[in-house]
Amino acid sequence: MSVVVVGVDHLHAPFDLVERITVSETDLPKFLAELRSDANLGEVVVLSTCLRTEIYAVVDRFHDGVTSMCTALAERAGISTEAFEEEATILFDRGVATHLFSVASGLYSAVPGESEVLGQVRRALEHAREEAADGQVLGTLFQHAVETGRKVRHETSIGRGSVSFSHAALELVRQRFSGSLAGQRAVLVGAGALGESVGQALAAMAEADRPASLTLVNRTAERAEALALALAELRPSLAAFDDLSQALAEADLLVVAVEADHQFIDTALLAQRDGSPLLIADLGMPRTVSAEVRSIAEVSVLDVSDMSQMVNSALDARRSEVSAAEAVINREVERHEAAVRARGAAPVVTALRERVEALRLAELERRRSELADLTPEQYARVEEITRAVANKLLHEPTVALRDSAGSPRGQRMIEAIRSLFDL
Repeated sequence: MSVVVVGVDHLHAPFDLVERITVSETDLPKFLAELRSDANLGEVVVLSTCLRTEIYAVVDRFHDGVTSMCTALAERAGISTEAFEEEATILFDRGVATHLFSVASGLYSAVPGESEVLGQVRRALEHAREEAADGQVLGTLFQHAVETGRKVRHETSIGRGSVSFSHAALELVRQRFSGSLAGQRAVLVGAGALGESVGQALAAMAEADRPASLTLVNRTAERAEALALALAELRPSLAAFDDLSQALAEADLLVVAVEADHQFIDTALLAQRDGSPLLIADLGMPRTVSAEVRSIAEVSVLDVSDMSQMVNSALDARRSEVSAAEAVINREVERHEAAVRARGAAPVVTALRERVEALRLAELERRRSELADLTPEQYARVEEITRAVANKLLHEPTVALRDSAGSPRGQRMIEAIRSLFDL
């Protein structure tokens, strides 16, 4: 049995491939069901964010399992399995834990140390549980990943002063407006988790740097109203989704913070504009702005690919913090591996101890007539001594089994003990 991760991310694969493979929350149940029905895959969890999509799985046959996972993702991208494998990241066993713990700790995020990814890792496990796709192995792995992410932020300064993806996106936007949104008319599309995060980032700005006006647009009016109430200090106005074109007529900034299965920001939406400059921050994944819009001279577009370009420079600026975070991650990976080894040996250790205990009790019962002259206190003492001898004899084999579990040596020891004790 092996634990494997197969996926693509913004650091190792072309961005357009990452975009095509992204799995929305709407598509996730169906995708999990398809993976879970594959005979080559056992437990399955899918982690899909704006910068990565990865399948974590428990497999009995490594190569068959990897092929199934690559094929599933290749089909989403519309390319051959062979072409996908050239761009994919494929890790197994210890490498999976190190990778996932690093992801949860924010080391691979556009903003190193940001905490939003912790929620994404946790929700990935929750979605798998809702579809009965996870199990003990991946459940323990993902729970330890979340725990590790929290420890990294608590024990190191990787997260000190770091901001969310939304804050970082707005920082790029502010740079385009000479460092301040003062006087700008902004439209925010989306009132879900990402839209709320963008709104909070706007509210966190100094009052003098906030946009002159903010219009909230969302398909569901109730969610837009709830977000407007939460952002009351920004005094936002509301517009129906069908009125987005009108809302954009005089806007200087459009922030798109939604999941969409098509590029709905098109030239028709901008038909009412007078040709003045417009900056679009497209935080959607897949991207929501059409190529036609990108070709309009007075329209500028920032998207997730621009965010990903921040990673290397951000990591270089925080190299000492990253090293400290990696030390915590390595420690937690060791803990996880030790726990996995212990669990692997547990059934054999339990069976061995039960076998020895049964033999001990049977022998005492067989010799009971020879011990008839002992007082109850003396008999209890004999029983205590025999139990202590049995425990001492079992101590070293138990430790050896737990320490070597999961290795070829451990497998040989398990087979030998099963044979010797008829387990």
